[in-house]
Amino acid sequence: MKFLGVIPSRYASTRLEGKPLKDICGHTMVEWVYKRAKLSDLDEVVVATDDERIYREVERFGGKVVLTRKDHENGTSRIAEVCEKYRDYDVIVNIQGDEPLIEKDMINSIINSFKEDESIPMSTLKYKLETMEDVENPNYVKVITDKNGYAIYFSRSVIPYPRKLNLQNYYKHVGIYGYKRDFVIEYAKMEPTALELSESLEQLRAIENGYKIKVMETPYKILGVDTQEELEKVREYIDKNGIKLY
Repeated sequence: MKFLGVIPSRYASTRLEGKPLKDICGHTMVEWVYKRAKLSDLDEVVVATDDERIYREVERFGGKVVLTRKDHENGTSRIAEVCEKYRDYDVIVNIQGDEPLIEKDMINSIINSFKEDESIPMSTLKYKLETMEDVENPNYVKVITDKNGYAIYFSRSVIPYPRKLNLQNYYKHVGIYGYKRDFVIEYAKMEPTALELSESLEQLRAIENGYKIKVMETPYKILGVDTQEELEKVREYIDKNGIKLY
């Protein structure tokens, strides 16, 4: 199988406009994500954007980029357009453009899930939550799985309900996805579903339509960037730990 990494990248952001072009210790955020993704076992990585400024920046640092339509409602729809242009890949890995500290092993876990079981249509990651404060945080999407590691449900609420509290039961969903190429094209065409709209979680569309999502555990709890405060935390972390892009 051949694996393509796609980084959806938008300039507009409610809480931090121009996020992909923000400077992080001498490099833009989109360059951090792209270069770190390239360290993985992916066969190719491409940025998908509808913004000329991001397009030019990716070209500047030597990355591959494709200009997509501006009318996409979400990242999955944008990735489906990329799939129509990149037909020689079997699996697409959706890499979040606001996670400049993405670890190659996280991407490789997604890749390996398809190598181990070619029948799965979709896969993602989770990590263990350690405090009730995190469990109760609606910005932390929780996931519960069956005994075989397939998602039962994703929610911003506390799941499972803590009738008898056991923190071993709580996992945060990590927003990196792998899809079979044909599946993501069909997935993007599906109508939004009731639970998806209620929770504002796009992955519920797959579950509501009867598709299985494989969920692997990862030890990495990386810092994402949604706000200026989080951007400063990432800058401080990189500077403090001497992390270099090259």
